[in-house]
Amino acid sequence: MRQHPISPVTEPMQYRAIGVVRGCYVPADPDQPTRGLIRTADGTEIEAVVLGRLLTLMRRHLDLATPHLWVVYPRSREENQLHLQMVGVWEPSTLAAPAEAPLTDATATQATDADQLPEGDDYFSIRGELIFTRPETGDLVIKVRQQPRPDGNRPVPFKLQLRGDISLEHLRHFVSLDLRRQGQQLAVERFEVIGPVAERGNRGGRARKPGGDKGGPAKPKGHGRAVTRQGR
Repeated sequence: MRQHPISPVTEPMQYRAIGVVRGCYVPADPDQPTRGLIRTADGTEIEAVVLGRLLTLMRRHLDLATPHLWVVYPRSREENQLHLQMVGVWEPSTLAAPAEAPLTDATATQATDADQLPEGDDYFSIRGELIFTRPETGDLVIKVRQQPRPDGNRPVPFKLQLRGDISLEHLRHFVSLDLRRQGQQLAVERFEVIGPVAERGNRGGRARKPGGDKGGPAKPKGHGRAVTRQGR
């Protein structure tokens, strides 16, 4: 059984946006439970939609009146308002079959110590291109690209509005972020600058400097910069 709902990174510049939120899911309409909100212990109500096989699991096995640790994809639809796409639930102690955590049938809903993650609740991992940063206000925007669909179509990249202090010199660089949900916002706890992102149509060529001018060759993948920690 997989020991963590968030898969390890397999490539230095692997894009992703995923996290976990503990709370009670409240459908907007009991007859159509795919849209609703997650009500967390701190009283925050986060707009959410249910995707894929999770809906079947919820209908058959989960008590929605009980808090669960939901596996989610974050989105920024409106300013200062988080939107979550629910894709799984993490409760290893209740899994009936160990093969496909977290989307496996559950036989109970009470979380135990075995269900706790090392990172804790409300942890998010986001990896993408830093396209906006304003250190004096703590505003960031990260662009995340998605994998092509099975039919060959490429989804449009999306942008996430985050909170954190990252220097302007890292603009247009690929960054890996560890974040914590605070109300309706995701705040950076730790980040690592992986390397510059090549200009569109010039992959593998000359990299763009933070100010927009062309510089020397891009650093090879895997040559990251120093890890920076934040005490937010």
